[in-house]
Amino acid sequence: MFLPVFLLICVATNLWAFVAFGFDKVAAVRDQRRLSEANLLGLTLIGGIGSMTASSLFKHKTGKQPFRRNAEILAGFHVALIAFVVTLLV
Repeated sequence: MFLPVFLLICVATNLWAFVAFGFDKVAAVRDQRRLSEANLLGLTLIGGIGSMTASSLFKHKTGKQPFRRNAEILAGFHVALIAFVVTLLV
């Protein structure tokens, strides 16, 4: 019973991260106020798949180091945590 709720939360946080990265890219192009790198990394921690997908799709923050390296580490941690929780719940 908890597994479907957990997966729904994962989908929602990844979608949230994806959309946030998209909005930040639009703000960057328009030279408007943007999300801080700390906020983007926080979103990557809770929605790693969505944020990395958006980053690649929108070509956003792909060349910025150490941001990209930190984002990849956090996204990997996110995926590992999901896999760990799913194995516990199955």
